[in-house]
Amino acid sequence: MAEQMTVWNLIFGAGIVVKGVLALLMFLSVMSWGIIFNKWRLYRKTKQDADTFSASFWGGSDMDTLLAGIPQQYKNSPLPNIFQAGYREYMRHRRDSDDKHEGKIVAGGGLDGIRRSLDAAFSRELEGLSRHLAFLATVGSTSPFIGLFGTVWGIMGAFQNIGLSQSTSLTAVAPGIAEALVATAFGLVAAIPAVVAYNKFTADLKRIASGMEQFSSEFLNIMSRHIRS
Repeated sequence: MAEQMTVWNLIFGAGIVVKGVLALLMFLSVMSWGIIFNKWRLYRKTKQDADTFSASFWGGSDMDTLLAGIPQQYKNSPLPNIFQAGYREYMRHRRDSDDKHEGKIVAGGGLDGIRRSLDAAFSRELEGLSRHLAFLATVGSTSPFIGLFGTVWGIMGAFQNIGLSQSTSLTAVAPGIAEALVATAFGLVAAIPAVVAYNKFTADLKRIASGMEQFSSEFLNIMSRHIRS
């Protein structure tokens, strides 16, 4: 009896429906852990790049030099990408104004163009940072119910065994109930890390988004001082 009640024996001895539930929960758990690792690495790199770039930007570095160094030093990094979008729009508008207005930049048009570029870059970077977070939320909210379905199915099988064997002894019902509880455990194992990670990454994303939004506002103020009406 003790050998039959080991976790592995319960898994391999489970019915086809319970096995399908366990396989699905294992798949969701593996996918969640992959996303958790990738997001942890991405958010750590994003924060490090933002701190380094902000130190260079506010340290008085020339903006043309910063722009030239972004592809090598800050590849696919959100905050430098936002700066790149805004500053390139400023340079493009300055070139157009030099051709059409003899060196003068139209204030309203210039600022509006830079603001739109900053907003578009902000939305694009935020979308990239938040990608797959919904999957973690879905796993965290649905895995317990998937496991519960396996539990209910396993208990139904246990009651069927009672009817077939016409015995209510623990020996008759224990394997089916234990099999059902394994499905519940798998559901919790998949759900708990996903929920914890989702809450942490959501808080991290809010801080990153707040920093990007603040930088965009301050950068726009700087650009406004360089635009002449």
